[in-house]
Amino acid sequence: MTEKILILDFGSQYTQLIARAVREANVYCEILPFSARISFEHGLKGIILSGSPFSVNEENAPEVPIQEFIKKIPVLGICYGAQLAAKRFGGRVEKSSKREYGRALLHKEKGDILFQNVTEKSQVWMSHADTILELPKGFELLATTETIPVAAFKKSQIGVQDSGLPLYGLQFHPEVYHSIEGKKILRNFLVDICGCSQDWTPAHFITDTVNALKKQIGNRKVIMALSGGVDSTVAATLIHKAIGDHLYGIFVDNGVLRKNEFENVLKTYSRIGLNVKGVDAKKRFYDALAGKSDPEAKRKTIGSLFIDIFQEEAKKAVNVELLGQGTIYPDVIESVSVHGPSVTIKSHHNVGGLPEKMHLGLVEPLRFLFKDEVRKVGKELGIPDDMIDRHPFPGPGLAIRILGEVTEEKVKLLQEADDLFIKSLKDHQLYATVWQAATILLPVKSVGVMGDERTYEYTIALRAVTSVDGMTADWAYLPYDFLANVSGEISNSVKGINRVVYDISSKPPATIEWE
Repeated sequence: MTEKILILDFGSQYTQLIARAVREANVYCEILPFSARISFEHGLKGIILSGSPFSVNEENAPEVPIQEFIKKIPVLGICYGAQLAAKRFGGRVEKSSKREYGRALLHKEKGDILFQNVTEKSQVWMSHADTILELPKGFELLATTETIPVAAFKKSQIGVQDSGLPLYGLQFHPEVYHSIEGKKILRNFLVDICGCSQDWTPAHFITDTVNALKKQIGNRKVIMALSGGVDSTVAATLIHKAIGDHLYGIFVDNGVLRKNEFENVLKTYSRIGLNVKGVDAKKRFYDALAGKSDPEAKRKTIGSLFIDIFQEEAKKAVNVELLGQGTIYPDVIESVSVHGPSVTIKSHHNVGGLPEKMHLGLVEPLRFLFKDEVRKVGKELGIPDDMIDRHPFPGPGLAIRILGEVTEEKVKLLQEADDLFIKSLKDHQLYATVWQAATILLPVKSVGVMGDERTYEYTIALRAVTSVDGMTADWAYLPYDFLANVSGEISNSVKGINRVVYDISSKPPATIEWE
């Protein structure tokens, strides 16, 4: 049984960061809403209580039975979790006279295993409106800051009746980047307090997952839509390792893929050994998109037609009972409510309502992995780097990078310009420094001069952003000479484009995609 840490989510904006920090320490963890029922199965090593937008003094503040937890397992409370622990045992938590937000320096009041190898005056990050003014009886103060009387504490294990297992509280956020040694503190909790062995690696994940898939699937057949993207490719490869050619992959050319992508992706799938059928449906998509310029109408048209085509192909595969999906952990977390006992999972974006329409069971081997972990697993599986390291690409493809109506002529223009931009980024070793690069065809024509001729042609916008997870993004500071070369190459090589601009908008206020 894999060792596991549970993170109970009270609605904090940082909960996913806690999970990522735990995973980086090679310890498996899962996020559950605070209201979930906890099963203390073998392998569960500890519980972390997240922060929250709530105050522990609100009438309907979320609570968990910490006293019961520490009879069975060590607990670490972070921010709201620490305040809740202090209050539950009789301490005093009050609203701060001012919001405590930003950097602070940690002063260790007492040596403790939680802070081993953490330097004195280490920088930490505060983000809270309440503060702990008095610790409960039998609790020990471990650290303060210049403005906070209780920055860290633990429940004493000596002289306290029914003391149970360790209970720690941190008023700051060790999981965020600005807590310089925060990951050391979390590692100390995971390894030295909970006893985790740090053996959760991509290779370990692959072995466990393939064995679990064999049990889940048995002799049944799985059908799966592939996109050429990282998630679906890694998911399909894992399923293929478990059941071989009992996996039927379908890759649909919707007419708005990148240049030569349909052919190149099918070649890669063949090289990996996946059983994938390519379906050329370009004309059907162009016909369906004719006359549509509203972004949402284009998305719905592509999604609906894709489902129709997928269902047509699925009927040709006999006795299929299961649907494979490349769902990843952020998809799952975002669809879980932390504000009540009911947990509702949304229908996943990559295949819309297919599971319900086709009455198929789901196979989701990546549903507990973050994106960067999917890439690591893909590399461990031997999937080529050019597929694993590729930038995110939207489901509706170039249709939402062509502003206005989509036509075959516009797609070809954009494919050529996009291909030149991406190739140039790779040739100049800039591709890996950018989180996502895109080329957008604007519904604007302008006057230009080529040779002695006057032209009246389209404008292309180049978009490149840096980001960690796509939630926020900054425009990429690409060198001027690089941009000049790309602009010249596109204008000279792609007939129909005579003007190139560079988008210097960040997210927020703009989005990464234009539609």
